[in-house]
Amino acid sequence: MAQPNALTTPPPGSDVHMVPAHAAEPAHAAAFPPFETHTFLAQLIWLALAFGLLYWLMDKVALPRIQAILHDRAARLSSDLDEAQRMKSEADAAGVAYETSLRDAQGKAREIAQGTRNELAAEAETKRKALEAELNQKLAASEATIRSRTQEAMGNVRAIAGETASAIVERLTGQAPDQASLDRALDTTATAH
Repeated sequence: MAQPNALTTPPPGSDVHMVPAHAAEPAHAAAFPPFETHTFLAQLIWLALAFGLLYWLMDKVALPRIQAILHDRAARLSSDLDEAQRMKSEADAAGVAYETSLRDAQGKAREIAQGTRNELAAEAETKRKALEAELNQKLAASEATIRSRTQEAMGNVRAIAGETASAIVERLTGQAPDQASLDRALDTTATAH
């Protein structure tokens, strides 16, 4: 007979019934619970119920929400693309209008510049002609003054030459020359030069 073991033997006076070690183990080894054959049908039923409930929840709650979100996103994306296309068209039209107005403004600026150049050239030509006319008048007046002064000076030269010649002849000959012969000599000398 085996000796009582302190670990397996209950203390004296306790009400605990001891089960032998070989009776605590089942007759066969325990299998993984989903693979136990006596609970297999119940597991299949619960699986079908859980799958059906999950399918119903997905079909009635989650998927409509996801579809609504995707539909909203697609609609917003479509409207954003339409808005972007509209803005692009407006920007292209504004660019064309800007280029057109820029070309028009450049053409007008060229016309204004050419008109101003023509006006300034005409004004300068008018002033130049007026200055030329004024200078021609002054030149003509100066030439007339020079001619009159030259004639006056020449008249004075003739008188001075006549007096000088008369003084020289009188000194050389001792007599005053007659005025007629002096005038002829002066006329001959003036025409020779």
